[in-house]
Amino acid sequence: MDAFELLKTDHEKVAELFDQLETATGKRKLDVFNRIKTELELHTHVEEKIFYPALEKPEATHDLTLEAYEEHNVVKALLTELSKAKTANDEWQAKAKVLRENVEHHVEEEENELFDKAKEVLTDEQIEGLGNRMATEKARKQGKPEPKKSGAKKSTDKGAAKPGLIATIANFVGLGSSSPKKATKKGGTRTKSAAAKSSRKSSKSSATTASKGVSKTKSTTKSSSRSKSSKKRPTGKASKKRGSRK
Repeated sequence: MDAFELLKTDHEKVAELFDQLETATGKRKLDVFNRIKTELELHTHVEEKIFYPALEKPEATHDLTLEAYEEHNVVKALLTELSKAKTANDEWQAKAKVLRENVEHHVEEEENELFDKAKEVLTDEQIEGLGNRMATEKARKQGKPEPKKSGAKKSTDKGAAKPGLIATIANFVGLGSSSPKKATKKGGTRTKSAAAKSSRKSSKSSATTASKGVSKTKSTTKSSSRSKSSKKRPTGKASKKRGSRK
């Protein structure tokens, strides 16, 4: 159980009771106060016994934790004075208002300052551990059964992530639900790759044929030009000889 959520739930419950205290009259007002007193005493008990000791040593939470202890002492003193009254007269109601103001101030500092810094110095495991311990202590003080500790959700998720033996075997031999899809994808990929390879080969062979044709044409042109030049050369020599004979 998250320690911060547990404490915030207590804060909300006490705030609702204070709202009821303002509207209540006569003996009911004292009855509501007694419920507030019970909730606050239980709340301060688990905080001082379990939560605050975990925040006293870290430097980031040290000063705020000491202030919280002192604020608890003020609240406890007011609870003691108010619990002695037999009627909810004007003086009693004035003290009850001071009590509410002190509790609201304490809650505001705790939730907006102490909790934020506590999240920086505590690990998730420590926060869960503190929450479980406080919930257990509250149940013990109230005479209730010990609540189930959180953490079952993590183990359930881990168990759900592992496939069953039959599913594993089915996937291995190709009978699983995911096998046909994978096979189809692989087959489609192979077909595409084969088509790509054949198209590459055909384009290469066409290019090779074309290059050979060009080279043949060039060689034919060169040979014809050579034969023409060779035929012309003897004619020139013969004319020279004829000129010399004359």
